[in-house]
Amino acid sequence: MAPIRVLHCVAGLAHGGYESLLMNLYRCIDRRVVQFDFVSSFPGVYEPEILELGGVIHRIPFITQKGPFVYTHALNQVLTASPQYAIVHSHMDKFSGLVMRQAKKAGIPFRIAHSHNTQNEGGLAFQVVKNYYGNMVLPNATHLFACSQAAADWMFGSQSSQAHILFNGIDPQRFAFSPSVRAQVRSEWNLAPDTLVFGHVGRFVEQKNHARILSIFSEILRKHPNSVLLLAGTGPLQTAIEQKAAELGIQRQVFFLGARQDIPQLLQGMDCFLFPSLHEGLPVTLIEAQASGLPITAASTITSEVAITSLVQFYSLQDNNDAWASAALAQALEHRNLRTSPSKQIADAGYDIRQTAAWLTEFYQTLIASQS
Repeated sequence: MAPIRVLHCVAGLAHGGYESLLMNLYRCIDRRVVQFDFVSSFPGVYEPEILELGGVIHRIPFITQKGPFVYTHALNQVLTASPQYAIVHSHMDKFSGLVMRQAKKAGIPFRIAHSHNTQNEGGLAFQVVKNYYGNMVLPNATHLFACSQAAADWMFGSQSSQAHILFNGIDPQRFAFSPSVRAQVRSEWNLAPDTLVFGHVGRFVEQKNHARILSIFSEILRKHPNSVLLLAGTGPLQTAIEQKAAELGIQRQVFFLGARQDIPQLLQGMDCFLFPSLHEGLPVTLIEAQASGLPITAASTITSEVAITSLVQFYSLQDNNDAWASAALAQALEHRNLRTSPSKQIADAGYDIRQTAAWLTEFYQTLIASQS
């Protein structure tokens, strides 16, 4: 029997929160039962792996590249092709409204809108456009998903109680702490055993607040000169952040690592994770960091649902850089020789990807069975 083919609609396939969740699911799910295909506009590092796992990638120009009419036309060609998909699962936040509307017009019976955020990005005009399409979600989606209750409240409003909260699961064993892996990572970057390593994983976009990370780290260096900062990721603001590091005179202590496939290993080489994001749905990278036993200094703008362990400490973005630096430094020094992997806590909280994949497989199967 052929697997159920689910069409996942995304903006791109680079490293990111929902992309990581999708790939974690894809690697773990029984692909004899469920197969993932993708509508994507921007290329990314996950594409070769998707093709290797048997997925199909439909490349179409994004709304911001050639406008909504070109995007809609290209999307319609995918949605109406034969054989037609029975399930469309969209991860484009409020732009999912456009996907849901077109999928409904194409006669696709099951249309899932999945919220991964708690706030729009971009300028005022862009937000107006996103809100316009956001109004199309509820009238056209058949099912609502969110990564957290906060993400559900933001995108689905009065209907948020109808959303399935799908945890951003990971494989805890991939992130289990190993002293030898830690030593190997630090050796790769020529870091002495007593050097404090602060880090961040995320795209260089306004939401992630890299400029604030540099300001905090500058204060950390003043208090503890034997420190470095590892920044993994790519994005449109990377050049500006590199320039800011130079302006602050800390460029020699800041390592720009680019897109990395070895995040589980990198996390083990760090001593504290800095995360002053302006907004988030439920960041999977913080689940990964906790699984590796890494302490986290995070913004209170992030939902407390992410704090599965006591490793996460929240601070207001209104607090000054000195307060953030003192807190992060204290966390790094407290935990650096006490690293353990809270794998059981991760699994007990529902964030083991195997649980998530099993639930989602059954959900998709139930949808298809309801047709007969």
